[in-house]
Amino acid sequence: MNIIIQQHCDGINWQDVADLLTFYGLSSLDAKTQELVFRNSYAVVFLMEKNRVVGVGRALSDGVCQAAIYNIALAQHLHGQQYGRLIVDKLVDQVKQCNIILYTHPQTVEFYKNLGFEVMKTGMARYQADHITDMRNMGFI
Repeated sequence: MNIIIQQHCDGINWQDVADLLTFYGLSSLDAKTQELVFRNSYAVVFLMEKNRVVGVGRALSDGVCQAAIYNIALAQHLHGQQYGRLIVDKLVDQVKQCNIILYTHPQTVEFYKNLGFEVMKTGMARYQADHITDMRNMGFI
């Protein structure tokens, strides 16, 4: 398997990104909006296989002291092969001077604990009205 790591947005098939994030319930935004989201992020990581996006992640940051990691997704055929860890490690490397928070699906909490993240006791969120029911149903809140 020949996986290429890309840490910029040039040449990305944004439909691949939208499809991957939609598959895992991480986002329902269309390809054009995903491009805007990723281009406006502080750090990005894409895993490419045969010119297809098979893994993604992004970080928001001030570049000085605070960062947040979002949208980690990996094609199913790559699970269990350390590629998820690779995406997170590449993002952390780009914001290593910062405190990092991470927003994840309830089923992946243990994965991130194994990467050194701690569960927060005081995390809070304010969701848009059209998302709050979904977030409750998926176990986020």
